[in-house]
Amino acid sequence: MSVLEIRKAGDKVLKEKAAPVAKIDRKIKRLLDDMANTMYEAQGVGLAAPQVGVSLRIIVLDTGDGLIELINPVITAHEGCEAGTEGCLSIPGMYGEVERYAKVTVEGLNREGRRISITGTELLARALQHEIDHLEGVLFIELAKSVHKG
Repeated sequence: MSVLEIRKAGDKVLKEKAAPVAKIDRKIKRLLDDMANTMYEAQGVGLAAPQVGVSLRIIVLDTGDGLIELINPVITAHEGCEAGTEGCLSIPGMYGEVERYAKVTVEGLNREGRRISITGTELLARALQHEIDHLEGVLFIELAKSVHKG
């Protein structure tokens, strides 16, 4: 497994809408492994493929309960609303107050191509929404009510 370069704000790949993954092959599974390794090395809780320069709809997360890998994730249900502080591996040292859904259900594919559904609240809900935003070319600082250095 490799540690990949995390792209920083200003890199055009972070502003692109990522393409769906058409086929889960060895290359995609290697990317999942490398993304997880990169996320852990950077001490993050989530990472989207565009953050490592790959414009595909893939995210990895670990909010403390183990690794979650999602290919072509889509928010299928949401409820409530809450504000919270967010940071981003692509914008080091900056934090912002972002309003997000309090609870989300996300569906996608796992590395075997099986459809999975994850429902999250608190940090997991926030991380899922943050990473899916990356797939749309949206950075948290564009949604933040306020931004500050940390």
